Amino acid sequence: SDHMENICGYLMKYTNLVTGWQYRYFVLNNDAGLLEYFVNEQSRHLKPRGTLQLAGAVISPSDEDSHTFTVNAASGEQYKLRATDAKERQHWVSRLQICTQHHTEAIGKNNPPLKSRSFSLASQGSANSPGVQRRPSQNAVSFFHVGHHRLPTGKRVPIVQPDHLVDVREMMSQAEGQQRDLIRSIECLPASGHLTSLDQDLLMLKATSMATMNCLNDCFHILQLQHASQQKGSLPAGTTISWLEPKISLANHFKNGAAQNFPAEINKPASVREEQSIAEPCQLTREPEEINPDEELEDICDDKEDDLGAVEEQRSVILHLLSQLKLGMDLTRVVLPTFILEKRSLLEMYADFMSHPDLFIAITNGSSGEERMIRFVEYYLTSFHEGRKGAIAKKPYNPIIGETFHCSWRMPKNNVATDAGTNSSAHSPSEQGTLPKDPDGQAEPDYYTVKFVAEQVSHHPPVSGFYAECVERNMCVNAHVWTKSKFLGMSIGVTMVGEGVLHLLEHGEEYTFSLPCAYARSILTVPWVELGGKVNINCAKTGYSASINFHTKPFYGGKLHRVTGEVKQNMTNTVVCRVQGEWNSVLEFTYSNGETKYVDLTKLSVTRKRVRPLEKQGPFESRRLWQHVTESLRDGDIDKATEHKRALEERQRNEERLRAETETPWCTKYFLKDGDGWVYHKPLWKTVSAAQTQQMDSN
Repeated sequence: SDHMENICGYLMKYTNLVTGWQYRYFVLNNDAGLLEYFVNEQSRHLKPRGTLQLAGAVISPSDEDSHTFTVNAASGEQYKLRATDAKERQHWVSRLQICTQHHTEAIGKNNPPLKSRSFSLASQGSANSPGVQRRPSQNAVSFFHVGHHRLPTGKRVPIVQPDHLVDVREMMSQAEGQQRDLIRSIECLPASGHLTSLDQDLLMLKATSMATMNCLNDCFHILQLQHASQQKGSLPAGTTISWLEPKISLANHFKNGAAQNFPAEINKPASVREEQSIAEPCQLTREPEEINPDEELEDICDDKEDDLGAVEEQRSVILHLLSQLKLGMDLTRVVLPTFILEKRSLLEMYADFMSHPDLFIAITNGSSGEERMIRFVEYYLTSFHEGRKGAIAKKPYNPIIGETFHCSWRMPKNNVATDAGTNSSAHSPSEQGTLPKDPDGQAEPDYYTVKFVAEQVSHHPPVSGFYAECVERNMCVNAHVWTKSKFLGMSIGVTMVGEGVLHLLEHGEEYTFSLPCAYARSILTVPWVELGGKVNINCAKTGYSASINFHTKPFYGGKLHRVTGEVKQNMTNTVVCRVQGEWNSVLEFTYSNGETKYVDLTKLSVTRKRVRPLEKQGPFESRRLWQHVTESLRDGDIDKATEHKRALEERQRNEERLRAETETPWCTKYFLKDGDGWVYHKPLWKTVSAAQTQQMDSN
C-alpha cells in the first residue's frame, strides 16, 4: 500500500475497427479501486466516459510491442491501452497491478468462504434439485470448498533452493491443472437458472484464480532467473538463451491421467533434468548444420485432411470463438482450438510447394528469357495444389521461433524437360567450370538433388524464411514470408507479406515474385480454401514479367479457384503467353504463335520429399518438435494434443520473456537479416562466385 498512488494521464484506447485508437485521459482511483477515463483532461470534472472495477482484474502487458497493455475486468469488460513508450507502460501496469491486488485481497478478507458447504459442479442435478437451488443468503463462493494448508506455528518457511525448482514446477503444474478444471466447470454451467456461468461471483472467482496463477508464474520465473545468474554469472553479449522450462511430464494435466510418451530425457532424474534445462543454452548452439541428403529417406507420411472429424463435434466451440472475434481482428495472437489444426508445421507446408521438382529444374533449361519466364509461371501455378493436404481447410502449426525443417528431392535426370536439341548433361556445372569436380572421381549420379531448408526467424511478427537449391543446375530460390491473418466474418483471410527470388546462375538472371492471399471459407460448415489477389513476377535482365490474378468466387455464380495471367515483354509491351484455368485443376497456356498447352494438375506426378528419421532430427526440427501433437491428432485425442501444444507455446513464451529481461537478441541459425528481408546464410550464388574466384586465382 506504500506504493499505491493515484495517477492520471493520457493513454491511447482502442475502440473498434472503424474508430481505431483514440487519446483519452485516464485516472487511477486507488481508494475506490477504479480505472476511469474521460475525453480529455478538461472534462475530468464531468461524469467518466467509462469505468472499470479493478478488483479481480487481470493486467496484461502485450507482447506485440513495448507500448500496449490490456486491463481485463472480472465483469468481462476489457480496455486495450497504449502508452507513449515502454517506461510509461511499465509505470501504469505496475500501479494498476498494485491497486488490483489490494482490492482483490480486500474482497477475500471481507467475504470469507463458508466452512461447512461444498458443491461439486460435476455431479449437479436438475434445476429443481435441492443442491442446486440457491438461497438469497448464499453467494457463489458457498458452492466451492477451498482448502488452505497452513504451516505449523513457530516454523519458518523453508527457502527454496535452486535444485528444488523442478519440484516447484511440478506442484505449479498440478495447481494449473486444477485451476483449468475449475474454469471448465464454471463454463459448463447453464446460461440461465439459479446458478449460471455468468454469475458475478463466479466471474470474480475465475479472474482471481487466473491472476493468482499468473502471479505464481511470475514468481517462479524470478527464481529461474536467480538460479541462472548463480549458475552462469552475467551472460556474455550474444549468448542465445534456450528454454529454461524443466521438461516435466504433463500427465497430471490430462483428463485420463495416462502416462505420456515424452522424449527420453524426461525419464531422467529430476536433478539431471533441471541441470540440463539450465545448461541447454550452451548445448543447443545456433551454428548452422550441414544436412547430408544421403541420411534422408523417402517420406511415407500421408496425412490427408479430408475428414471433418472433431470439427463437426466441436461446432459449439467454433461458435463461441467466433462470438469473441471482431470483424477485421488480427488473428496472429488468437489461440485457435487444436482440433482445427492439420498435422504439419507451416514450414513443412512451404516445402510441399516444391513437390514438382522436375518443373522447377526445367526452368533453367529454357533456351531464351521468354521461355524461362513461361516455365517459371508454369511451375509457380502448379505449386499451390500440392501445398494443400486435402479439400478441408485446416491450419498448420504456427512454427516456434528457431524451428527448422529440412528435406530434399531426387529427380531422375531423364524426367526433366529440356530444350529442343539440348540434353541436361550439356549443362553440368563441371563442364562450365563453376564448381570443382568430385575429388574422388566418382561418376555423377543419374538424378538431380533439390535441397530445402526453412526456419522461423521471428515470432512477433511471425516471419518464416525458406531456401531451396539444385547445385547441379546452378539454381536456387530464397524467400521470406510474414503471415498476417484476419477475421472476415464467416471466413478467415491470410496475407502472405514478403518476397521470393529465383536465381538462375547459369544465365545470370533473378526472378522476383510474391505470393497470393489465402482464404478459409465456410468455417461453420465444411471449410475450404481459395486463393485471391494479384501477384507479379519480374526478371530485370531479360525484361520479361508476368501478372497473375487469383480470382475469388463471386457471391453469386462464378467458378471456384479461377486464375488468369499473362507474360509480356516489358520493352514492347507484347503479350507472349496467356494462361487461364483453375490452380487446382486444369491450366491452359496459349502462346503468341497460336499453340495451346494444357496442364492437368490432378494427373501431374508428385515427387515425395526425403526427410531424416525422427531419431536423427534435432530438437528444433519441425517433425520432432511437434511429434506428440501430431501423434495425438492422428489418434483423435484432442485433449492430449492441446496439452502438448500448450507446453510448446509456454516454453516459447518463457524463453521470449527471458530474452527481453536479459536484453539478449535472438540469433537465427540459417538466415541473416538483409534490409527488410531474410537471406540464407550460405546461398548458392555466393558458393559459385567463390568457386569461380578460386579457379581464376589458380589459373
